[in-house]
Parts: sequence; structure tokens; C-alpha cells
Amino acid sequence: MKFALIGYGKMGKEIEKIALSRGHEIVCKIDVDNQEEFESEAFKSADVAIEFTNPMVAYTNYMKTFQAGVKLVSGSTGWLEEHGEEVKRLCTEGGKTLFWSSNFSLGVAIFSAVNSYLAHIMNQFPSYDVSMSETHHVHKLDAPSGTAITLAEGILEQLDRKQQWVKGTLTAPDGSISGSTECAADELPISSIREGEAPGIHAICYDSEADSITITHDAKNRHGFALGAVLAAEYTATHEGFLGMKDLFPFLSK
Repeated sequence: MKFALIGYGKMGKEIEKIALSRGHEIVCKIDVDNQEEFESEAFKSADVAIEFTNPMVAYTNYMKTFQAGVKLVSGSTGWLEEHGEEVKRLCTEGGKTLFWSSNFSLGVAIFSAVNSYLAHIMNQFPSYDVSMSETHHVHKLDAPSGTAITLAEGILEQLDRKQQWVKGTLTAPDGSISGSTECAADELPISSIREGEAPGIHAICYDSEADSITITHDAKNRHGFALGAVLAAEYTATHEGFLGMKDLFPFLSK
């Protein structure tokens, strides 16, 4: 297949390596210094574009890709609140295709399924209160992470005593802490830590007077995310609409 890359940082380079190893061709690479390539014939020839950038430019990249008539896979977060409904409508009614996920890791997909099942069980045990923490590298701009929000939404679907997630504490790269984990009984706090070059750690804790239960996913590097993005691109090449990890991994819907 022919892939285009939007964003050619560490993640883009890892995706390129895996795509080439699986026999695909990279026909176009777009970064901040060659935005005109969105209008190139090379970009328009791609079966799928894979986009990993940042919240400030993701939506613009989506619109340029849709304009070029290219299907898109994206792991960028932070755009949903402002543009989510519009983008989904373009895919469900406007003939565009976007495979979006806050996290493409197979391990995180499995972790997400475990998270939902655990929340389903814990719905029977109100003595346990739930909280979440996520740790990422200092370059990550949004907090909490998109993955943490997705995991929190999975809990809210199963846990009747929680109605919404809220921001907990934020530990900045300089070690300063802002915010609070104090919240209403029906709220789920998500605390964020930004330090070093951590690819991503997500921990969910159910705590009671008697004991606590914690599940954790700790990414070792970017390989798992990049492989998942390439698998998603292979899937997207033959599918249409607003797609996600539940389409790629049906076990997430069970």
C-alpha cells in the first residue's frame, strides 16, 4: 500500500520503519516546513495518510487531508472537544474516512478491555473508590492524556456511581504540583505527571478501607503505538467512515 506521513518526528520515523518492513511504500512525508505537499500528486496518490502531530494543528491537517481525498489515520489528541462532532459528521455523512484513536498500542487495547471488565465487576462493590493517574514525557501538551480520557469513559459506562471525569493534580516538568484530587463522590479524578521521556504510563486504582486494586499499563517505547497505527492504516485502506480500535479489535466491543 501507499502511505503518506503527516508529522515526521520520532513517532513518524518509527511508523515509517514499520511500514517499510511490512512491504508498504511511503509516497509523501509532510512536516511543518513543507505544508504545500498536501496539494501534491504524491500525497493524493496515497491509499492512507497517517497523522501524529499536536492538538493545535491536527484539525487543520484533517481538513487538508479530506480535501485531497485521502483516507486518514490519526493519533493526535486534544481536538475532539471543539471539532469532534464536525469531524465525525464529515465521516458519517460527508464521505470522508478517519480512523482515530487516542492510543494505537495493542497492549493498551487489551488494557482497555480489562479496564472495562474490572469496572463492570466493581459496580457491585461501592466501598471501592476509583481514581486514575497518567505519566507522559515533558513534550506532551494536553493533560489529561487522550488515552486516560478514553479509559475514564470506559469506566463511566460501567460504574453507576461515577458520572463524569475531572482533572486531578498536574505535576509539571519542574516538579511543581497544581490542582487537587478532591472532587464530588460521583466524579472520577485523573491526575497527570509530565517528566522525562516517558512514552506513557496509565494506572487505575480502586481503593477501600480494606485494600486497593491497581491495574497499570507501562509503555516501554513507541514501537507498540507505531505498529498499531500501521495495522490501523492497513484496515482503513479497505474501510470507510469514522473508525476506531473497536473496529480493528472486535474484542473491545464485548
